Amino acid sequence: MYDIAARITNSELEIMRVLWEAGKPLTVTQIKETLMKKTKWNGDTIKTLLRRLCEKGAVSQTKLNVYYYSPLVSSDEYNKYCTQTLIDKLYAGSARDMVAALVKNDKLSEEDIEELRNMFRGGDKDD
Repeated sequence: MYDIAARITNSELEIMRVLWEAGKPLTVTQIKETLMKKTKWNGDTIKTLLRRLCEKGAVSQTKLNVYYYSPLVSSDEYNKYCTQTLIDKLYAGSARDMVAALVKNDKLSEEDIEELRNMFRGGDKDD
């Protein structure tokens, strides 16, 4: 999935977010209604982005009475790809260096640090 996630553009990501948040297949009309509140895109733009996502294998299209679209890449998969890319690009693959930079630049609150400590100790088992 990483190769697909790597090809999702920022505009396409907006459509992926709508699909992820819905948690169910959506029609073009439903996607359009949601995106038109956030963007100034017209229907043709949205259709083009959906077509591209389908071609890339990031979204599936199922025809019932109308077409329904579903994500084939999960938000977790996309986030893992982006996180790893960021760590590789900015911190030469060192997650420790990234966390150290966050601490050094006061980007983590005491609560964040304590939560990370608990995670490292095995106290947070969300997976």
